[in-house]
Amino acid sequence: MNVFYEENGELKAASVLADNVQSLQVEAPHGKRSKIKAGAVLFRFERPSAGELQQAAQSLSPEIDVQLLWSACTPEEDVGFETLAELYVGHRPGPVDLAAVLFRLHASPMYFYRKGHGRYRPAPEASLRAALAGLERKRQQEVQKQEAIESIRAGVLPPWLAEGLPVLLYRPDKNSWAHKTLDAASAAMHLPIPQLLAHCGALRDSRAWHEGRFRFDYFGALPAEATYPLLQDFSRWPLSEARAFSIDDAFTTEIDDAFSITPAPDGTLKVGIHIAAPGLGFEPDSPLGALARSRLSTVYMPGDKIAMLPEQVIRAHTLLEGRINPVLSLVLTVRPEDFEIVGRESRIERVFVESNLRLHELESQFDPEAGTGPHPFHERLRVLWLLARQLAKRRGVQDRPPQRYQDFNFVVEGEHVTITERPRGSPLDTLVSELMIEVNSAWGAALAAAEIPALYRIQANGRTGLSVDPAPHQGLGVAQYAWASSPLRRYVDLVNQWQLISLLEGKGPCFATKPETLSLVAREFETAYDAYNEFQRGMERYWSLRWLLQEEVREIDAMMLRDGSARLSGVPLVVKAHGAGQLPPGTMVRLRVERVDLWELAAVCHLKAVIEPLPEEASL
Repeated sequence: MNVFYEENGELKAASVLADNVQSLQVEAPHGKRSKIKAGAVLFRFERPSAGELQQAAQSLSPEIDVQLLWSACTPEEDVGFETLAELYVGHRPGPVDLAAVLFRLHASPMYFYRKGHGRYRPAPEASLRAALAGLERKRQQEVQKQEAIESIRAGVLPPWLAEGLPVLLYRPDKNSWAHKTLDAASAAMHLPIPQLLAHCGALRDSRAWHEGRFRFDYFGALPAEATYPLLQDFSRWPLSEARAFSIDDAFTTEIDDAFSITPAPDGTLKVGIHIAAPGLGFEPDSPLGALARSRLSTVYMPGDKIAMLPEQVIRAHTLLEGRINPVLSLVLTVRPEDFEIVGRESRIERVFVESNLRLHELESQFDPEAGTGPHPFHERLRVLWLLARQLAKRRGVQDRPPQRYQDFNFVVEGEHVTITERPRGSPLDTLVSELMIEVNSAWGAALAAAEIPALYRIQANGRTGLSVDPAPHQGLGVAQYAWASSPLRRYVDLVNQWQLISLLEGKGPCFATKPETLSLVAREFETAYDAYNEFQRGMERYWSLRWLLQEEVREIDAMMLRDGSARLSGVPLVVKAHGAGQLPPGTMVRLRVERVDLWELAAVCHLKAVIEPLPEEASL
């Protein structure tokens, strides 16, 4: 005796070894023995054998026209499988017919709903049509997916996948058909999705991937440059007799600060620190104010930037040479014999900018210890440097040892990058930084004394952050420090500038009625600023890796750090030094560059040789 039964959703045939009424001991065609409940049996048969029946029924089942079977049934009525089998074959069905019909019913849940042991109900016509339409859609999607994979193999991204590509690339809905198709193509070609898109030309390269992801996460689709109404007539502000000059690197277009030195009749010097004044051109609640608030800061990366303010505003307010520019000025009265500051005055004015000096030209020509020099601005620069030294001394930082790490300049021209080292703490660095500390601390003190809400950069116990309270900045050695010297590139500085303008004009401050707004700005700014700086470091890492490839670097010197990492010489790049984990920090080594991955921003480097550590590096 053989039985055909259902177990765990599967249809099976087996030989009966023992019939215990409530249960049966059976043996499957492949020899496995098991115990089944008598209620699971659908029918019993003598011939053919269990194995022969199962094989024959599974072969016959696909030939059964389930549509014809469904159309022969009475709608909304349950029917047993034996009746369905007899309807289909037109005579009393044999064991193979019964099993074949059961296999077909089991595989056709759209046509027949299971309503109990061996009983089925034909699906309503509307439900069947909907199910069949869904099945056809899936079939067409599968065809579409396979066609897309072949197209991608050939280097062509289908147009339907190209639509909404940034979302698909950076914030995909993993249940969407487009993502599933790309994922299938990625698995088929053994390429991550970004590299797959680069293969198709939909993504330019790894640089576009990194930059695009950042822009998408923090800026979305950057709008096309719009024209904004700006206050253009600044004639009501007095014209200073000073002639100013700025000091910036070669690629700076947002020139926020300039300096001037004017002898006074009483023998003192009037040293002007002039800050660009976009706050005079538009209000906080204007469309431009909202744009600046949404971006919060200019984002820098080698070879490019995302400006906080539109180019139109930058052109109008950058301290461009050869023209008169509106500024907020801090004018210091300085005794020339000892460079002590004996007076300070803040004012809104216009100033003529004589020249935009560039650091790469100045550094080789300016020697602060020399009384004269070849550069036409040498004497004025030396006066500012001597003043800066006095300012540093007053803050108690003049005798601090210089930092040993280097700054790096990146010059990107097309696909070529040049990386040069620039030591920190040069005389020109000191000059500019000390004057910026002076103007920010002086204006912070003025806002605090007037009890006008402002945003202060504070530092206590080694922790630095923004606050609405004028607390000290211990690292700089000042009682308060309000960022106000970079209003073209930082929203915090622009906010403080609006507050300063209110103070200098004798009006109510812009943010006085809602001081909690400034706390929110501080939180938003710090979050964004950290992300922007992290992105800049990531892109500097990218271009450092590009430089290794560009220069075909196979070996390079490096200094060991902790945890088996090493800082490469000549580029701001830290890598894992395989095989050098046991070496102490400060050890100089030569590494072999095995592989560079611009997508993962990684380099695989192995230790080649150990170099004796230099004395000053051994303690790092």
